[in-house]
Amino acid sequence: MKKPISFTGVVVGLMLIAAVSLSGSAGLWQTFSVPPIIVGGIAALLLQWVGFAVAWRYQTERFFDLLGSGTFLVIVLMMLAGSRSNLGLLDIFLGAAVSVWAIRLGWFLVARIRLTGSDKRFEKIKADFLWFLMTWTLQGTWVVVTSVAAVSVIGDGEAQQIGLIEVIGFTIWALGMTIEVVADEQKKKFRRAGTDSFIRTGLWSRSRHPNYFGEVLLWSGLSLSALPSLNGWQMMTLVSPIFVWTLLMKVSGVPMLEAKADHRWRDDASYAEYKKSTPLLVPRLW
Repeated sequence: MKKPISFTGVVVGLMLIAAVSLSGSAGLWQTFSVPPIIVGGIAALLLQWVGFAVAWRYQTERFFDLLGSGTFLVIVLMMLAGSRSNLGLLDIFLGAAVSVWAIRLGWFLVARIRLTGSDKRFEKIKADFLWFLMTWTLQGTWVVVTSVAAVSVIGDGEAQQIGLIEVIGFTIWALGMTIEVVADEQKKKFRRAGTDSFIRTGLWSRSRHPNYFGEVLLWSGLSLSALPSLNGWQMMTLVSPIFVWTLLMKVSGVPMLEAKADHRWRDDASYAEYKKSTPLLVPRLW
């Protein structure tokens, strides 16, 4: 059963990369022989497959997260280079925002894997060729679809400036980034304290997954900043925050964490009360 599912996952991942890359390239084929967003999408996928080849050979997942976050930086640099030096403030700010987020995420994930020594998610995955390949392919899909709205604007060869909508978008990005960083740091300190319980202080008293809320919020902000510069089929790249929300809420984030917590603290009355009174994602303000 795993093989058909894994094969389907690879195909779906490739189709999503192709769909959003082609959408982001709409209207640019007369300016470029091959639009930068197309080149970036292919490069992101190839980087993951090279990473997979090395990871399969040595049966390791230790650099999986690092390569994922690093690929965001590679794509941004490719878009900046491919824009033919026609860069406006919007392009620079979008590139900086994606890069800051990617560097912070990479640092955080690498520090976590160094602390734990391994990633339990990969214990069974890395022993199955097709399943492991699917995981690396979908990481490429994650990179391309998540960043597509921002990098489509950076790499379109036009120097866009910043207006009111862009400022609002960057403000939302900054708020989301702050929430994500603070939530991650609060949980890291809680774990270091060695408490054998669940975190329910700070932002975690307002939401059961405030870091994920910050993640959805920041990509929504970047998509809003990119919106005035998008035309025609490029509007399809605004799927970015929807994709992030779907991934976190329905696929790899919240479902697994909630199931794990429900199993671990199923007999804890305080956890039942926490779950009942605390929103799943959007923080309560009172």
